[in-house]
Amino acid sequence: MRLSEFIRQHVDRIVDEWEQFARTITPAAMNMDRTALRDHAKAILLAAARDMTTAQTASEQLAKAKGEGPEKTPSLDEAGASHGELRHTVGFDLVQMTSEFRHLRACVIRLWVSSLEVPDLAYFQDMIRFNEAIDEALAESTAAYAEQVNHSRDLFLAILGHDLRAPLQAVSMSTELLLRKATLEGDALTCAINIKRGARHMAVMVSDLLELVRSRLGKSLPIEPKPMDLADAAQAAIAEACAGNPECDPTMRVVGDTRGTWDAGRLDQLLQNLIGNAIQHGLNKRDVTVTVTGEPDSVRLTVHNFGVPIPDDAIPTVFDPMVRSASEDLGQPTTSLGLGLFIVKEVVDAHGGTIDVSSNQTDGTLFTVVLPRNTQ
Repeated sequence: MRLSEFIRQHVDRIVDEWEQFARTITPAAMNMDRTALRDHAKAILLAAARDMTTAQTASEQLAKAKGEGPEKTPSLDEAGASHGELRHTVGFDLVQMTSEFRHLRACVIRLWVSSLEVPDLAYFQDMIRFNEAIDEALAESTAAYAEQVNHSRDLFLAILGHDLRAPLQAVSMSTELLLRKATLEGDALTCAINIKRGARHMAVMVSDLLELVRSRLGKSLPIEPKPMDLADAAQAAIAEACAGNPECDPTMRVVGDTRGTWDAGRLDQLLQNLIGNAIQHGLNKRDVTVTVTGEPDSVRLTVHNFGVPIPDDAIPTVFDPMVRSASEDLGQPTTSLGLGLFIVKEVVDAHGGTIDVSSNQTDGTLFTVVLPRNTQ
């Protein structure tokens, strides 16, 4: 009997063995009923049997082995993906879920081989096709499982970031009130200023974390464009950045009309991250130049500093989240989560602008942002 026909005739027996094995996966399976334990097993097996009877060329088989073949079995993919999602929901870990497929493969081959009387070359081809089908289902299950893990993690981070805002605000406001109402001197004053500065850093990190989670949950960065002057915003951002770095003294240059319609809060995020990045990673904290130039339909912002250049192979990923900078790799301390430049890119994209970066030992590092004057 060919393997595809064997699977169809004995599918319930095979699923019984699947259920018995799944029941041994504890503690996740301890409170699962029979239906949950047998989840999608029959659908996966029958879809695999259908796939095995579909014509397949040698080139298609080679492509499928590499994961590059066309989708020939949507029902198999759907069953595999649904299985991965549900196993994550009930508490299976990734190793436990994949072990079900290992057991399923071994069970089917064992039962089928024991039923054979006369070996035939076609039977070996059947085994190859069955293994391909199970691998496809496993790949879909694993991908769906991983997506659920990522989604759960992002939801956790979103809740964590949101809940941290209230205590941080309490710390910040209490410190501000203490500095205004009480007469502090010496070590007490230093401690209060350090607490205020630390709370500000933590607030920025929480804000960056929430922006990352929002983007990963599929939500674009919301903006509320209003008339403003980018040069004024840049000057204010420099002042705020230097409040925590008294030794810094960036050069500010303004050319032409720098007014436009943008979201002031978002541009403040952009400016704080770009200027803070230049100050932190610059060779000399005083040798940072911020230039705002008005053009006919747009306004150009550049932030320049000298220091350890960004490696050529790191340029393409410099705006990706959680990417370490060259100076961090060299061991310099940082208060960043590696989200600053990612947030900058999100703000630029939300305004319909562009951002580029160039970096080398001779010319230094230059970030260039071009924003259309009127963001709709």
